[in-house]
Amino acid sequence: MNDGRRHPFVVLLGGGLVVAYAVLAHYTSLLPNNAHWAVLLAVAPPAVIGFGMLRSAVGGLIPWFYAAAAAMVAAAVWPTLQENVAAVYFAQHVGINSALGLFFGQSLLRGREPLCTHFASLAHERVSPRLARYTRQVTVAWTSFFAVVVATSVALFCFAPMAVWSAFANLLTWPLVGAMFVVEGLFRRFRLPPDERLGILASVAAYRKSMAMRSGKTPSAS
Repeated sequence: MNDGRRHPFVVLLGGGLVVAYAVLAHYTSLLPNNAHWAVLLAVAPPAVIGFGMLRSAVGGLIPWFYAAAAAMVAAAVWPTLQENVAAVYFAQHVGINSALGLFFGQSLLRGREPLCTHFASLAHERVSPRLARYTRQVTVAWTSFFAVVVATSVALFCFAPMAVWSAFANLLTWPLVGAMFVVEGLFRRFRLPPDERLGILASVAAYRKSMAMRSGKTPSAS
């Protein structure tokens, strides 16, 4: 039986890990040397997340095959990665935010259901036309947000000092994501009636439900 009281601790722990990683990433991206652990810190998180997503989407032995192939490629190019630690962090930041932007953006194509509308359909028995319009606008907003983050990251990496780019990419990106949630939450209060408001926790629950449906698993109660 899951205890709902554990959630504050889980959120606090998760937030602490995110902050710790952001600070470490900021300083290691500025290292003048080619430490193995600096490259590992940059490569490991997206590799683990990508492997988890692939297992959820495909399952079986295919994710392990790709993981083995990726490990062999990483071993072959590791010396090059050590000599370009900053570029590795840049590729990580741009790659993750581009993937998130595409994740939201592709759902806006003709004939597809906007991602936030899909989340709303999992949390509500019925999606009204007003809620559908609003959630489409939110999907557009998140797509635009990640596009701006990527464009800013590229511009700063190319034209600003490395310390400025690192501060934006490693220290400001997550707070900006949090600010997006807060602003959207405030905006939602003025656009939707109480029974149609999809809060952050409900969004997370809807996302978990969506991923469980895709992987053929039943989401656990929490």
